[in-house]
Amino acid sequence: MDYMLFAIFLAACFGAGATGMLFPTGTWYENLDKPNWTPPNWMFPIMWTSIYLLISFAAARVAGLEGSGYAMAFWAAQIAFNALWTPTFFGLRRMKGALLVMCCLWISVLGCFITHWQLDFWAGLAMLPYLIWVTVAGMLNYTVWRLNPNTPILDLTKI
Repeated sequence: MDYMLFAIFLAACFGAGATGMLFPTGTWYENLDKPNWTPPNWMFPIMWTSIYLLISFAAARVAGLEGSGYAMAFWAAQIAFNALWTPTFFGLRRMKGALLVMCCLWISVLGCFITHWQLDFWAGLAMLPYLIWVTVAGMLNYTVWRLNPNTPILDLTKI
């Protein structure tokens, strides 16, 4: 594994993750109705840090391999959708729009899992927790949207 590539992929992950600092959950999210299976708040930074380490490891393992073009394309797509979800959900408060982003994220993570698995067993295995977590996050996004149908969205004309 190339450690410089790992560092570059990890920097991309934490760049995407920085959107959480720019668009914190705040009282708006705290006041939403959520399902009883919602993970506790302390779990999110632990999970995302672990996932970012794992997917950086996976990308660094396959980036230099012959035939890794699709794996890297899916990796780029997932980190872009990952970075887009937080501003859409927490920044703009567009739960339905965030669900669309989440669907694109889930498809790109599935593509990552499959293409990384085809190239390298350990890289594919490292993508599996991400696929599981994004599945849970997608179900949570959907459920919160359904439980809060009349929640006002951010009025961009007043910014």
